[in-house]
Amino acid sequence: MEIKEVIANFFGKRMATLATMHQKEKVMSPLLEKHLRVRVHVPTQLNTDTFGTFTRDVDRMGNQLEAARHKAQHALSLTGHTIAIASEGLFGPHPLVPWVGYNRELVLLIDVENQFEIIGESMTTDTNLKSLQIKNIEDAHRFCEKVGFPEHAVIVRNNNEWIKGITSKKELEQAFERLMKSADKDFSIETDMRAMFNPTRMKYIEAATQNLIDKIYSLCSKCSYPGFEVVERKKGLLCRECGLKTPLIIADVYRCKKCGHCEEKLYPKGKTFADPVNCLFCNP
Repeated sequence: MEIKEVIANFFGKRMATLATMHQKEKVMSPLLEKHLRVRVHVPTQLNTDTFGTFTRDVDRMGNQLEAARHKAQHALSLTGHTIAIASEGLFGPHPLVPWVGYNRELVLLIDVENQFEIIGESMTTDTNLKSLQIKNIEDAHRFCEKVGFPEHAVIVRNNNEWIKGITSKKELEQAFERLMKSADKDFSIETDMRAMFNPTRMKYIEAATQNLIDKIYSLCSKCSYPGFEVVERKKGLLCRECGLKTPLIIADVYRCKKCGHCEEKLYPKGKTFADPVNCLFCNP
């Protein structure tokens, strides 16, 4: 049986709930419907902001995966469908290069009928995540010039109020004038990281959705169950010069979610030896 036929039998023509209120369906639905053959439904009564906001006025419910799972499970309870997909973004300093911005997008699919859960992800430093304390509207205009405004929206705030989704010079000036009337003059401006206001982020939500699909299309070599994915990466690729082990990956270990079958696949990067520059002996 071909992979597409397996996937069609697994998901085809079923209704899938997409847990979003930020227009993520624009990039997610076409991929999900084409490759999984599901019919995507976005519930209008779902408020995903109750599980956390980037503006920090609502704390995220758990870590990134837990928040996505809360969204998906709530969407299932609202609709009664047996498939739910939810996305959750994470922004902050890069874990290895802390002065560089970092975005990790996670897409979770839960299939209640088949007791199936799988995660797609994308990670990038291509993000306009920025914030700045400002004193006047000129500071705000200079900030906007650096973050892709007005295609990318901004938020103006003080300690008590957030004005979100600003996408024009007029809206920016009106927001600043409104905050000027407040007793709290501690102003700041930041990028609006909600998906429908951030085309850069939307691109990586799409990439994470594709990664989810790629994992689903990876079938177990023993039972043909979807989601045969990497659970361990083994280091030790041999140096071409001296033959000693290097820190580079020599094999990926795959495990089936259903039957538990494990399989080791050598040379996942296509290289059978490491260059001496990656060897701690040849290049200490």
